[in-house]
Amino acid sequence: MQLRPELDSTSEVPLYRQLGSYVQRLITAGELQGGDRLPPTRELAGQLGLNRTTVSAAYEWLESEGLIQGAVGRGSFVLGAPSRPAGESQDINWARSLTPSMFSSSGSPASNVIDFSSSRPSELLFPLEEFRECCSEVLAGPRLQTLLQLGSPLGYGPLRAWLLTRARQQGFAADGDDILITNGCQQAVDILRRALTQPGTKVAMEEPVYPGLRNLFLDAGAELLGAPVTGDGVDLIALRRALDAGAKVVVVTPSFQNPTGATVPAAARSALAAMARNAGAVVIENDIYSGLVYAGSGLPKLKSFDTNVILLGSFSKIAFPGVRVGWIIAPKPVIARAAELKQLTDLHTDQLSQAFLLQFAESGRLARHEATVIAAGREKLRAVEQACAEHLPGCRYHVPDGGMNMWIDLPAGLDSGALRGLARQAGVDYLPGRYFSVSRSLDSGLRLSFAGLTPAEIKRGIEILGEVVNSAVRSRDDASRPTLAFV
Repeated sequence: MQLRPELDSTSEVPLYRQLGSYVQRLITAGELQGGDRLPPTRELAGQLGLNRTTVSAAYEWLESEGLIQGAVGRGSFVLGAPSRPAGESQDINWARSLTPSMFSSSGSPASNVIDFSSSRPSELLFPLEEFRECCSEVLAGPRLQTLLQLGSPLGYGPLRAWLLTRARQQGFAADGDDILITNGCQQAVDILRRALTQPGTKVAMEEPVYPGLRNLFLDAGAELLGAPVTGDGVDLIALRRALDAGAKVVVVTPSFQNPTGATVPAAARSALAAMARNAGAVVIENDIYSGLVYAGSGLPKLKSFDTNVILLGSFSKIAFPGVRVGWIIAPKPVIARAAELKQLTDLHTDQLSQAFLLQFAESGRLARHEATVIAAGREKLRAVEQACAEHLPGCRYHVPDGGMNMWIDLPAGLDSGALRGLARQAGVDYLPGRYFSVSRSLDSGLRLSFAGLTPAEIKRGIEILGEVVNSAVRSRDDASRPTLAFV
């Protein structure tokens, strides 16, 4: 069938999203069915008077939503079950049977490209032999039988003691605090949103924000209030407005925030903690990046200013993300409730993983690995800064002092979602700003996650991205240049 969308170039909704939503409605209504082939991007762009980039972005969005699938050399096809003969039993319509999803897929990982889309450490830095030694030592130790038995929902006792002692020595855990071990930071947030929110609870969070965090609170039915992130972290004036509007939970990443890399200065941390306390709001401090300091020195945690702050930590960013061990440090009543919810979810976090990581830490291997990661991160950040200065002169960005991510704002008139398809074709990938939105349009922004790449890959990837961006700028300027008529 011929596609005839009604597109509004004056709308705040980007044209590629308008086109994508139109095709989505056709698929939902059954007018486009599984196996139907969509027009080639060049052909459809010509029919609709659009830039081919816009059509490519629409198709990419539809693919990320699981509605179509592209096949190299064959085109893009609608996904769906084949029709059955009349009278034959039908499969359950799972789309109608399942609860609504808050999840927005970023699409399949790109292959054969320099991939800035995933915020994760480099596998090349994993100290495999040292970790094997730790595992062997634990397996040969006297506690193996206990480790293979069901454990406490609070976590493995020796690891809890080690983490809590270290937190008290560093001044951000008080006598009234306790600790719960979780399956990574994501589960920690999931437990806390169930402990602290109900449908309609107002939750203030940074914008842009990590989508895995945002989606958990959306799924809980919370009302999200976005506070913009500046070069100095979350905007405290906007946060004050959110608290005045009734926010009862504040979720922040003060150090090297994902996706921007921004860090809240020490004085602002004290003000933030006091502001939330005076408003009677609970602060959840996501502290998983604070150890990745490449320039300057670390800052005091929010929890050191107010013991009521709930702090989240993890081994995932400094050590091994596949070994799912995180933790919550909070006042004892919070931990008691969190332990109940943890037990309902999965009884307890795998004890062998906890024991392996404890051995890795107590043996001194973690500290040595940390030093290696930070030295490598410093080199990677230097590569990011140099490459951006050389290849992205028309973009706006703030170079962080650590972490894994940096935010780029493209020149006026460019859409990072629309450019992503071209970037992938050229050999580089990233996550567009729309994935990190709470309440504002972030179409000009994108996240570069650099920790998993080598300096050479970083430089080449940003060079490619610069070529794509500069080409789009030239196309934009050519389109806006008036046509002269000669008589």
